[in-house]
Amino acid sequence: MKQTFVLANGVEVPAVGFGTYKAAEKNEEIIKEAIAQGYRHLDTAAFYDNEREVGKAIRESGIDRREFFITSKLWKADLGYASALAAFEASLERLGVDYLDLYLIHWPSPADGTDSYMERDIEAWKAMEELYRAGKIRAIGVSNFLPHHLNRLMDRTGIIPLVDQLEFHPGYIQKAAVDFCQRQGILVEAWSPMGRARVLGEPLLQEFAKKYQVSTAQLCIRFALQCGVLPLPKSSSAERMRQNMDVFSFEIGEEDMHRLMTLPQLGWSGEHPDREWVKPEG
Repeated sequence: MKQTFVLANGVEVPAVGFGTYKAAEKNEEIIKEAIAQGYRHLDTAAFYDNEREVGKAIRESGIDRREFFITSKLWKADLGYASALAAFEASLERLGVDYLDLYLIHWPSPADGTDSYMERDIEAWKAMEELYRAGKIRAIGVSNFLPHHLNRLMDRTGIIPLVDQLEFHPGYIQKAAVDFCQRQGILVEAWSPMGRARVLGEPLLQEFAKKYQVSTAQLCIRFALQCGVLPLPKSSSAERMRQNMDVFSFEIGEEDMHRLMTLPQLGWSGEHPDREWVKPEG
């Protein structure tokens, strides 16, 4: 298996990213360790409140900026045309970079829960299209958009999202949404490939991890890759960071993949884009 994905516009993306939510909140040492372990695909967001730390870790690594694939996200409070442009510039300033590799709308519905949220999504997307065409962003996409959100966006705008980040892990594969994205040429990224560790105790995963002589986290990451989904694991441990990158030397068999894909619902975060969203405590 190749160690990159290629977006519909030809941009290459390292096949395993490092998610910075919580694991690296205001702590550039964890991000520096991830870079030392070989991660070049770093996923942050304005909402994570750690863009400054991500940018500092990249600069202090001594590695050329062009070696990194940096993602950030537009928070729901900033949906709209002018507010999206301002939020993007603020993210660049905090990161200390002059372009992003990927910029996403973080959630489809805004913080105030207004019924006209799609109008604000569309205006934000038009701003992102301008930034993309101007070369300030190499790729644009969305996060937590389901097929009905995507259809409404694509019906009114010119560029199909290149990426959709979704909750995806064994026990919660969102098959309808993933299939829809893949038919449209939209790369799905898994913002929770291990279900925030909720699924790691599942007996079937433990059984398969023993069979393939890997950790249950490695099994989950490999599962995502074999589904054509780009995983964004999180960790604060150097050893687990190494393990989470070491997922290209084994392959899950077809029957085992089917068993993992048909697990009953397991480890769902409880977050859904059509419900009022509350920041998780854990």
